[in-house]
Formats: sequence, structure tokens, C-alpha cells
Amino acid sequence: MSPVPVVVRRATEADLREVGDLTARAYVTDGLVDPDHWYTAELRDAAARGRAATVLVAVPPDDGGRVLGTITIAPAGSPYAEVARADEVELRMLAVDPASRRQGVAEQLVHAALREAVGVGAHGVVLSTLDSMRSAHRLYDRLGFVARPERDWSDEITMRVLTWHPPEAPGPLVEAATWPPPRSVDVDGWRVGLSGGVTRRAGSTLALAPVADVPRAVDEVERLYREDEAPAVFRVGDPQTAPGLVDELDARGYTTAAVTDVLVRGLDGAPPVGSAAARDVAAPDVSVRVADAPDDAWLSVWLAGKGGARAPSRAVVTGAPALYLAATAADGTDVAVLRAAPVDDWVALSCLQVVPAARRSGLGRALTLQALALAGQRGARRAFLQVEAGNGAALRLYTALGFRPAHRYAYRVQPVPQADTGC
Repeated sequence: MSPVPVVVRRATEADLREVGDLTARAYVTDGLVDPDHWYTAELRDAAARGRAATVLVAVPPDDGGRVLGTITIAPAGSPYAEVARADEVELRMLAVDPASRRQGVAEQLVHAALREAVGVGAHGVVLSTLDSMRSAHRLYDRLGFVARPERDWSDEITMRVLTWHPPEAPGPLVEAATWPPPRSVDVDGWRVGLSGGVTRRAGSTLALAPVADVPRAVDEVERLYREDEAPAVFRVGDPQTAPGLVDELDARGYTTAAVTDVLVRGLDGAPPVGSAAARDVAAPDVSVRVADAPDDAWLSVWLAGKGGARAPSRAVVTGAPALYLAATAADGTDVAVLRAAPVDDWVALSCLQVVPAARRSGLGRALTLQALALAGQRGARRAFLQVEAGNGAALRLYTALGFRPAHRYAYRVQPVPQADTGC
């Protein structure tokens, strides 16, 4: 069944008592621990976990209801990491309220935990499980966890160790090649993207080289953005990000505008062009067309969801070779669009928009499958896309289609000066 939408976020102090009660109740209900066992008390003590590790909770979309599930992410060396090595984080105490089972809550919690692990730079994720946890094993297998019997261990019972490693990310230069700015300027090896403020991906600076004088380089970047009549934007969080840059941006009051996950999947399992899976559109009166350039109808659907001026937006979206897919209703109107841009052996998917009246009809899934099929036919071996970490609906769609987290970065934006209104 389709997962029930939930919001997965970090637990607040106010959540922790409920988190502890839920975790203990779930383990006792499943017969994994006796109510009076010492481990039940540890499960209940979520406050201690919150001090030493990251505790995530799944809550209803309005975030006003009860906690539906939880998982803990323990760094290596912490009191809650039992087998994690130096470059790993460990998943502990996955629990879903028995009344909320079979709704995809556990899967959404584990997906979120993997994204968090990638976000802190972990090279691997590890967990321990029991042979009796068959439904959990099926989940971990779907997500790509691998059994590591050489790392199995015993306390009172034998624990089976599973590991997961993030797929290779395309990297900022490959990503930028599929969405280049209309104009770029080199500043000491930093690529300053200038787009008049149209999309952060195009209008941001890739500071991927160390510089001798970081403040001077940032000054020059800010001057270029003033001339472009847009606030300065830096992409940070890549392994190559210039040393000292984040501290300099902090000192200047830059804010975090968006945290972005890069999701990746291979195309070996993509449906072939023309197959039923690639044509899977829930609305039977919808057809899909593919073009090498966006027409006005395609651009209108995209801009309706993004905003912005048509002329500069067209310049950005056509800045690299791409295929432009559109789903067209029986009356001839476009109801969904998607862009697929190849580079090397990758294809980048972007610009997915579905008009409000046509949502929840499978159009996003259908266009994505079509794009993967076409890219595979044309020689791509891997696909990637970028999605804001808080976009739960998109994350559910893409993870269901086999995309997995590979990298996380953030956009840091220059504060807008406040006008002096006098007194």
C-alpha cells in the first residue's frame, strides 16, 4: 500500500517522554523485551538518547498530533553506538506505534535517517537486528542494506549486523553542468553563477578551491552579485568547499536558505521505452510528448510552480542540452512537466511540476519513469536529482522509484540590508 504521509523531523525536548513511552511499548508489544527487563528502562529513557545522539520522530503532516514512530542515529563512539566504526553512524531503536503499523512509517523514518547520515558525512550506516525481525529485514533489503556476518555479535542474544553505503554522488561540477547560469565569473578559482536571482542552482557560487584571502574573495563575490541585482548565494557542504568559507559567511550573517539532498539511482532497472511501466499514467486521457526545447506551454506549467520572469527563466532552463517532457490532457492543456539533462553517463532530472488539479494521479511518477527510460536508451547509466530536505511529497515519490541519498549541501544567502527609515 502507498505510505501515509508523515513529517519526519528531529525530536524536541517536549517529544522525548512520548518517544520513550512509544519505543518501550513497541518493543514489549512485539515480544522483543519483557516489561521489567533492564533494557525496557533504557528504551524508555529517550531524554538520555537525545543528549548523546540524534532522535528523529514521525508525526502527522500538521505536526500537531501524537508521535507515530521514532529512530535514533548514534555517532561512532557515543554511548548508543554498539558496533559503528569511525566513519559510520549507527541506527538504533526503530519503533512505530502498534496502532500506526503497515502505513510506511518505518520506511519513511529509515529513509530520513539515511539522509541525515549522508548529511553529516558518514561513509556508512550500520545497524543490528534479530533473525525474528522479518518485516524489518524486508525493509532493510529494499533499501540496500547488506548482511555482514563477520560483524555479528552476541550479548544475551545473537545480533545480526547490516550495513549501508551511500551511492556515488555526481558532484557539484556535474550538477552545475546540467543547470548552468546564463553568466559566470571566475574569482580565484570560485565559479560565481549570475542569473539575476533566477533559481539558486544557477545563481550561486561554487567555492571549490582554497584561497589565500577568504574575506577578500567573498567581498569580490558580493560585488558581482550587487551588479547582478541579486543577493550573494554560496553553495556549501561539498567536500571541496573552500576552508574558512563557512566561518566567514557565519560572521557576515548569511542565512541557510535551503538544505538540499542529492538522490541517485542506477538505470539498470529502468523500464524500457515503450513498456507499460514507462507509459504508466493513472489518467487514461493523458498523453506524453517529448521535445528538445521547452515551448511556451511547458514553460508556463513550470513557472506556475516556481514563479519568476519568463525570459530569464527560459535562459536558465535551456542553458544545457535536455529533453522536455510534458503530460497533456484530452483538452490539449499541459498538466505536468519534467526536464531530463544528460552529462557524461548521468542524467539530471529537474523541473517536475504538476498542476494542482491533476495531482495525486500518478503523473509525476509517470513522467519520471519515461525520463529514466529515455535516458537509458540514450546511454545514461545513472540518474540524479536535487530535492529540498523538507519536501516530503517529492522524497516519498523518488524513494519509491529507487532513488537513494548520496550527498547533502546547503545554500547560504547574504542578508538583505534593512532600509534606514529614520526616526
